[in-house]
Amino acid sequence: MSKYPVIAIDGPAASGKGTLARRIAAAMGFAHLDSGTLYRVVGLAVLRRGGDPADPKAAIEAAQAFDLSLLEDPQLRMPATSAASSSVAAIPAVRAAVMSFQRDFAANPPGSKGAVIDGRDIGTIICPDADVKLYVTAALETRARRRFLELKSQGSRLSEADVLADIRARDQRDMTRPIAPLVQAPDAHLLDTTHLDIEAAVSRALEIVRTGLRT
Repeated sequence: MSKYPVIAIDGPAASGKGTLARRIAAAMGFAHLDSGTLYRVVGLAVLRRGGDPADPKAAIEAAQAFDLSLLEDPQLRMPATSAASSSVAAIPAVRAAVMSFQRDFAANPPGSKGAVIDGRDIGTIICPDADVKLYVTAALETRARRRFLELKSQGSRLSEADVLADIRARDQRDMTRPIAPLVQAPDAHLLDTTHLDIEAAVSRALEIVRTGLRT
């Protein structure tokens, strides 16, 4: 258990959890870790090597040789990398390597006295004793629209229908995988952002976090 406050934020793809996590961390002066990016880095590394993300050997090799230079790679947000990250995340040895990194971050947040970590199993597996847990979600169509606009701004030519299909498939993989599936922790606060703009969502999330840290 961390001696510093830990905020765990989970939710499906394009629910807004990453944006909320960054904004909460900035407002609270806490360090932020996007755990999904760690799996994206592993998945992208496998693809760059010409491997199959579902191949345990290839995925484990990429996880053990974690390439920090990929953290800022624009390909991290592409659908192919998203699919690859879901595949590598289902491999126990990859999860073990990433879990060690995540828990160390929570216990020793760099340059800060608190941590905000977002992902899909933070409140259930990585930091089950987190001080405050949020489960952020939104309607599938809303999430697809958000991701489509994000990708379009980056020059992607994918159609909104393609993005919708990709997110639906990712939800299926994340929620049904046998290891650490995406579920709402029993003690997590549900935040549905379907009808909230970013400022309203941030305001509500901060209210939940500040109240939780006071109790």
